[in-house]
Amino acid sequence: MNIMKDEATKRKFIAQLSFEEIRLPPFEDILILGKKSPQGKIGVYKSFELLVPNEFEAFEIEDEVVEAVFVNKRILKKLDQDKIMGILREKVFPYISDSEILKVDLKLRIFYDSIEGEF
Repeated sequence: MNIMKDEATKRKFIAQLSFEEIRLPPFEDILILGKKSPQGKIGVYKSFELLVPNEFEAFEIEDEVVEAVFVNKRILKKLDQDKIMGILREKVFPYISDSEILKVDLKLRIFYDSIEGEF
């Protein structure tokens, strides 16, 4: 009987482990806050100032669904606020619910048709 008891108490396990590096905040370009999102604009702004000080610009939005938009300042150096908000209003705002927090990846490529000069 002791032999059976010893075999019954032996346990085995198998574990799978993986990990990867993350960056804070967990987005790089734009964050959109719905009006009823669990985190408010003031809390998100304070979090950004602690994690990545002076990297994002916050914009309050007059919209039925969207409360605020946070834009990485490096994007604002390439494209002005009005153009960015126009793109977001047309292409993103229609798909966000008032309780969501949505991250937006915006990749910009700037090009010139031709540049003339003298040698």
